[in-house]
Amino acid sequence: MAYDSEATDATGQRRFRGDGFREDSDHRAEGATGVQYRPRVTPAANLDDVFDDPAHGEVGRDRLGIHFAWEGVLLLGVVVLGFLLHNSHRAQISGDRLQELLVFAAALGLLGFGAAMTLRAGAVNLALGPVASAAALFYAEHGNDGVVPTAGMAVAFAAGLGLVIAILVVGFHVPGWAGSLAAALVAIVWIQKHPDPLTVAGEYDPTNQALYLFAGFAALTIVAGLLGSIRSIRRGVGRFRPVGDPAHRRGGLGGTVAALGLVTSTVLAAVAGVLLAALNGTTEQVVVPTEGIELTGLAIGAALVGGVSAYGRRGGVFGTLLSVSLLALVIWYAGKDAANWRISHYALAAGVVALGLVVTRLVETFGRPLPIDEESPDDWSDVGVPGTAGWSTGSGDTWANLPAQPAPARTDQWGDEDRWSSLR
Repeated sequence: MAYDSEATDATGQRRFRGDGFREDSDHRAEGATGVQYRPRVTPAANLDDVFDDPAHGEVGRDRLGIHFAWEGVLLLGVVVLGFLLHNSHRAQISGDRLQELLVFAAALGLLGFGAAMTLRAGAVNLALGPVASAAALFYAEHGNDGVVPTAGMAVAFAAGLGLVIAILVVGFHVPGWAGSLAAALVAIVWIQKHPDPLTVAGEYDPTNQALYLFAGFAALTIVAGLLGSIRSIRRGVGRFRPVGDPAHRRGGLGGTVAALGLVTSTVLAAVAGVLLAALNGTTEQVVVPTEGIELTGLAIGAALVGGVSAYGRRGGVFGTLLSVSLLALVIWYAGKDAANWRISHYALAAGVVALGLVVTRLVETFGRPLPIDEESPDDWSDVGVPGTAGWSTGSGDTWANLPAQPAPARTDQWGDEDRWSSLR
């Protein structure tokens, strides 16, 4: 037998081949055809639940349990406050006053719904209050022309202003608060040209349709909430919400939804302003010019308290309806004809926004998707079969990519050439 046939491998170690021995195989390269340690791959089924891009954000469905739990608390608040009003100030929620309350809640609800819409789209609209105040003044001044033509003009102006906001926010991809703040200042400039209170012109009485107005707002917000709970719609509505660099454009869908939300919310603010002015005319009150910042605070606060996240996308189903109802009851209860708390609307707006920010923290903490299990049956596939992906853990390294290790130094004497040579 020939034992002197020798070879040198890549590491410089000598190997002997012959009839009695074969060359040792290098098991370090078998990872390419055997068990592999590969990056974790998200199952295709889970990608259907991604509310942002699959390459960004968190994988999984937003949990709605926190929203339903909080909405239960809001419902309890509405019931308690309604009971207190019924017991101590029953006249405030009966007859004509009930009709006025429903109209006021509908107007406040349109503002809150507009705020919720833009918050969920990731581009909040701060111009809601000033636009509503300007529309109220416009209707008070030109109401004699008829409610439909006057409201139509106010809506047209509001839509134009909303389009400008959308161009600023979406076209230049800047934060919604910044673009809408510029528009709010423009509306305030127009408001300041009317320093004196205005007597409402026109004879439109919205209390005759009070129930229909409030029911319309309720149906609008509930339908929007139900649609927002659908995975694909929720993902599309919240796409403008940044998941990385906030200056990075989030695509055409996110921009389109944000633009529509800004324009629509501005139009709803104008309608709300017309309703508030007409309500003042019914009660023989004048429209006092205000900047409308308190209305913006109440609208955004109602949306936040209703469970809409200040960061965008996340929100419940009935939250806006319940929070607006509760806020309207608080304002009605605190009025001079009831408890007479003499609380400023600015102070109330500040408190509501602060509470809404706490709710946002709860929503973002408990509404996030649950983490995927570390091991799933889908992660195992044909371990050891050549050409297939094997065991995954998510570290990004594979056995096949490990650097080659030098062969250990031999401590026995079998590699001594002199001993083998002496047998020849």
